[in-house]
Amino acid sequence: MKVRNGRTVRDLRRENRTAVLQRLYFDGPLSRFSLGPTTGLSSGSVSNVVSELVAEGLVEEAGSVDSAGGRPRTLLRVSARSGYLIGIDIGETRVRIELFDLSLTELARVEKPLETGGPSRLDRYDVGIVVTHLREGIHKVLDEAGVAAERLLGVGIGVPGIIARTPEGGAVVHGQTIGWDAVPLERLLRESRVLPDTVPYHVDNGAKTLGQAETWFGAGRGARSVAVVLFGSGVGACVVGDDMRPGRAVEWGHLTVRVRGRRCRCGAQGCLEAYAGAEALLQRWAEAGGQPPTGVDEETALTAMLAAAYPDPDGTGTGPEPDATALAVLEETAEYLGAGFSDLINLFQPERILVGGWAGLQLGRRFLESVTAHATSYALAHPAARVRIDLGTLGPDAVTVGAAILPLADFFARGGRPQEAEPVEPDPAWRAALRERSVQ
Repeated sequence: MKVRNGRTVRDLRRENRTAVLQRLYFDGPLSRFSLGPTTGLSSGSVSNVVSELVAEGLVEEAGSVDSAGGRPRTLLRVSARSGYLIGIDIGETRVRIELFDLSLTELARVEKPLETGGPSRLDRYDVGIVVTHLREGIHKVLDEAGVAAERLLGVGIGVPGIIARTPEGGAVVHGQTIGWDAVPLERLLRESRVLPDTVPYHVDNGAKTLGQAETWFGAGRGARSVAVVLFGSGVGACVVGDDMRPGRAVEWGHLTVRVRGRRCRCGAQGCLEAYAGAEALLQRWAEAGGQPPTGVDEETALTAMLAAAYPDPDGTGTGPEPDATALAVLEETAEYLGAGFSDLINLFQPERILVGGWAGLQLGRRFLESVTAHATSYALAHPAARVRIDLGTLGPDAVTVGAAILPLADFFARGGRPQEAEPVEPDPAWRAALRERSVQ
């Protein structure tokens, strides 16, 4: 049955369910009486929707509150254990897999380091190895929490790179800095039969999933426009605004900050990532005569670099002298970052710029003030005066939280109805390629 604007009755019911679920999720517990004004629905529509959601187990009672002269009003909330989500961060040093309930409470976690097994740094990103990590990690978190795969609402995956989507194979990853050229990640996961075909996969850029997390639950909540930057081994960003929701990943790390500058991992010269990513920072320290620790991961090495440059973080005057080489590299990096931030300010004029990622949180605590000063000096005065630059508040695991939000947002958009995914037929070429890599 058609209604006005070409929408069907089914569309209206879905929209009504979405409105109620979202308000209960973000503002609950709420009474039926309170849901009317917050959703714009009539009392009859609220009653019908709530009855459906309670019967399906998506909404539950959460106590009561007194009313003005009447009976107490029953409070309602989204039932946290009515469904489960998996968030995955395919980072540049490890794969992190986390299982959440609907309240995004972590129930189980697995981390798989990506270790170089050959002469090239790209060996660690072998597609077969990553898919195996995902398959094993998904099974492990489900087993640890005692959750059946059929109860998953979806799996969200954050990856470094550009995501394209095809009707035949789903999400395809173009990750130039990790050597992924049109990798059909969603198809490969489907072919691995790690989960039932009815469980949807949502693959997106890792910076975008970070942006999603910070704008839903972190330092970006309530802002009309936010740029969230992700610092790890490399550099990325996501821009969220009224005209760009739920956000758009931008290859900010590959803006040119120096003509004919350092060679970037992407193959170009002078990219911001060639100066500001953790991998590049450590390389520049060594090239300048510093002595980064060997035989440790990048996070440990960056911690050592910061400790060498800032041996007396509390300003007591009792620590050793700073490592002049490490300090000079970091101060130069602050200016490069400031110039990069000024591009975000001039291009998008955000209310806030938030810094996240494991490296960003380490670096930001030391010299965010310096980066901000450089950013405002390079940017146009009007937008620079209206932006606030700060650290994200969700910590280094925010990418997995944001990845889990991808299926959660889709679930809400469908009014809390499960998705029926179509089985994906195997791709003979990629199946043969994986067999050559001896993936079981």
